[in-house]
Amino acid sequence: MPTAVITGASAGLGLATAQLLTRLGWSLIADGRRGDVLAAAASGLPGVTALAGDVTDPGHRARLAAAAAQDGGRLDLLVNNASRLGPSPQPALRSYPLDEIRRVYETNVFAPLALIQLLAGPLTAAGGTIVNISSDAACDAYPGWGGYGSAKAALDQLTAVLAAEIPALRCYAFDPGDMRTDLHQQAFPGEDISGRPGPEVAAAALLRLITAKPPSGRYRAADLGTPAVTR
Repeated sequence: MPTAVITGASAGLGLATAQLLTRLGWSLIADGRRGDVLAAAASGLPGVTALAGDVTDPGHRARLAAAAAQDGGRLDLLVNNASRLGPSPQPALRSYPLDEIRRVYETNVFAPLALIQLLAGPLTAAGGTIVNISSDAACDAYPGWGGYGSAKAALDQLTAVLAAEIPALRCYAFDPGDMRTDLHQQAFPGEDISGRPGPEVAAAALLRLITAKPPSGRYRAADLGTPAVTR
């Protein structure tokens, strides 16, 4: 039975991915900040160990790693999906509060790397896969997206360097495109996002990515046979 760690699994893309993988018989270690929301999301999903906490907390990351070490310690997949948008509406860089942008980087860059460092051993032993959730804001310059976008750009580069350093792993930066999620609604306050694809669409593309096992790199849901729009 393959095993995965998924952060930010209580809603949105993380939950949609967890639902898909459990239907395929995967065993999951699922993370989310709010224990009540995570417990509700994980209820009814077989083979899920739900651990509530913040990925920026070293103690919580240690608990995730300890859970991954159970039952022989095989780990096939890490999905770094937990993310912080920052202030909403998004501020311009000239006035972006530095304490806020530090928190964005703590969640979107430092926490994924810290978790990768903890789990690189079992992932490499299994010839496993790392998926870091990216955004088109990592590549394109949108006014007001300097905090989130630059953090995701750093995560993209981190992913590429990991792939060069550990050839035994497949390392993917995955851009899901726009989705009908709470995070996207926060990014576009007051806008109607009801016409955007649900997160299950991007989750299906992510599943195709990890199943096809192409070379490490940056991939968009839109290029994996799933309709998606940008930002």
